[in-house]
Amino acid sequence: MASARTTVRRRLKAFHRNLRGARMIAGAFASTDHPLLAHIIPVRRCNLACEYCNEYDDFSKPVPTEAMFQRVDKLAELGTSVITISGGEPLLHPELDEIIQRIRKRGMIAGLITNGYLLVAERIERLNGAGLEWLQISIDNVTPDEVSKKSLKVLDRKLELLAEYADFHVNINSVVGGGVKNPEDALTIGKRALGLGFSSTVGIIHDGSGQLQPLNDEERRVYHEMKSMEKSSFTRINGFQDNIAQGRPNQWRCRAGARYLYICEDGLVHYCSQQRGYPAVPLEKYTVDDIRREYLSEKTCAPNCTVSCVHQVSVFDSWRAPQFPAPAAPETSDLIQIG
Repeated sequence: MASARTTVRRRLKAFHRNLRGARMIAGAFASTDHPLLAHIIPVRRCNLACEYCNEYDDFSKPVPTEAMFQRVDKLAELGTSVITISGGEPLLHPELDEIIQRIRKRGMIAGLITNGYLLVAERIERLNGAGLEWLQISIDNVTPDEVSKKSLKVLDRKLELLAEYADFHVNINSVVGGGVKNPEDALTIGKRALGLGFSSTVGIIHDGSGQLQPLNDEERRVYHEMKSMEKSSFTRINGFQDNIAQGRPNQWRCRAGARYLYICEDGLVHYCSQQRGYPAVPLEKYTVDDIRREYLSEKTCAPNCTVSCVHQVSVFDSWRAPQFPAPAAPETSDLIQIG
């Protein structure tokens, strides 16, 4: 486990990270003309093949680092608060550390979503040195099966290494639904995460199009017990999942394409990982006008959406103007001024 010196260092880093986060939250309420969160994909290839996942392949080459730098710089110009690096498996990118450093250099918070398989002590120390601020691993079950190999049995040693070496915040997300055979596994994973000093969240696995998967009685019991275990953090903005657990649609205003951007390996902006192809505008051509348009555009997939990050950033604007103008609404430019 971590030494006393390491614990103090982590607390200082967490303090500064929280201060930066508070400033960005204030900025989120002050203006709607900038993204709060962007996902960037440095490599589509993954070293796993989870049955429910549609976000990977087994052959793609890493995006050239210079192209990733240009995308990071463009997101900074748009005023983005947080960049999360995802995939595929982002640790397969040979210059991932340099990409993280670029995010930090441009003043944005740097996060990483990984399956954790490639984490060793030396790799964790390199992530520390690059300035990574938070990391999430989703663990689907206790032992591997045909649906998922992201298992506590395989990853437990990786979690121990994170507890010993990581200076960044670590969140472990366990899941229910979507073919998980034993819902109780989520509780085992969550308790292990908390025991190691990490935060723990629970998610509901979406289907292949990111849509609604209602839970059965046992899954709902586990889901609610997991929710009671969650520590306070941004990832706890997940009340929308209560409706999903009951098989009910959510009535909300999706701000994808505005407050949340998903940038694929080809450098195109999409609503999210499950809605690739819309609006599919090259990031280098994305402007405030695009942000304003998508802020007000209706997303027909919204009621049954299970994509947590989109819900979480949209909640900042839940009290503002309607998602899209009514027929007799004022000019769009007038509506935007409320932000």
